[in-house]
Amino acid sequence: MRHSASAFGFAFDATLDVMSSAIVLWRYSNAAAVHSAHREYIACVILGVVFILSSLCIMGKAIHDLATKMPPQVDDFLYSVSIVSGLSCAVLSVAKFILGKKLTSRALITDGFNSLVGAVMGFSILISAEVFKQHPDVWFLDGTIGVLIGLIILAYGVKLLKDMVPLVRQTRNYERFE
Repeated sequence: MRHSASAFGFAFDATLDVMSSAIVLWRYSNAAAVHSAHREYIACVILGVVFILSSLCIMGKAIHDLATKMPPQVDDFLYSVSIVSGLSCAVLSVAKFILGKKLTSRALITDGFNSLVGAVMGFSILISAEVFKQHPDVWFLDGTIGVLIGLIILAYGVKLLKDMVPLVRQTRNYERFE
């Protein structure tokens, strides 16, 4: 689907998912720091900033598509990619949530949330494309979903920063890393 706010958001979220997974890998990369609260909080702050920036890009594209009344152009290849990616992201999010709970890692749970958003975006592409095929007058559904997903990511990013910045400040003098 070319000119699709959901497809753009999905692609952007895939990039965000790679970045958030890299941040979680950094969080656990030092064996001595596995139980480091400070490192956990820093990872969450970085994730919060990345979520806010990505939400602004996703919402910007979606609002642009809505303002210019850009209808999505359906591409059959995107259907299969959306299904595979949506299912993969759903499975990854469940695994990350389970691991995050067991390790009591907010960073890993946040990464799971990001994968869940990827699954929702993958399936929303399918839904908006099918609705558009049947009812072309509902061209705005794709952009509207993009705005809603952008707002959800923005809210989660702001909440992460609100919760974690004070904790980073509290723990910065307690732990020193090489």
